[in-house]
Amino acid sequence: MSVENGELGRRITITTAVEDDIPWIIEVEREAISPPWTHGALLGEIYRDDSYFAVASGNGEKLGFIIMRCMLDCGELLQIAVDKAKRRRGVADLLMCFVLNHARQNSLSSVFLEVRKSNAAAISLYKKHGYSLVRSRKDYYTDPVEDALVMSVLVR
Repeated sequence: MSVENGELGRRITITTAVEDDIPWIIEVEREAISPPWTHGALLGEIYRDDSYFAVASGNGEKLGFIIMRCMLDCGELLQIAVDKAKRRRGVADLLMCFVLNHARQNSLSSVFLEVRKSNAAAISLYKKHGYSLVRSRKDYYTDPVEDALVMSVLVR
């Protein structure tokens, strides 16, 4: 899939993640996700039949990535992250639209996720795309310990 992004002034292409993307993804994770996934976990996700793992690129640069796993008729958004230098330019919006469209095309009824209670930027992104609070999970995250908010969106 390829779309124009006026904020970045370029065409953005979203493609399925491949093994060669993993070193870059690990670097982005170190800045965005705590604790980050291991190389082996990311590699395993690429080859799972129930996983959708995509990378957004533009002008030869990788911009961000998203991982969603499908279970029966639901999706779980496992990760979304954008390179620190490319944030606040609409890349996460495009990735979110893309994964929700993928969920619809694959007849999923909803997508849920967990997000750190303190991650206001992510919560705002999710609300913008129709997610609402389902419940919280006490001390769900480590490094540092923090509650998670469970959010969900209907996609049919």
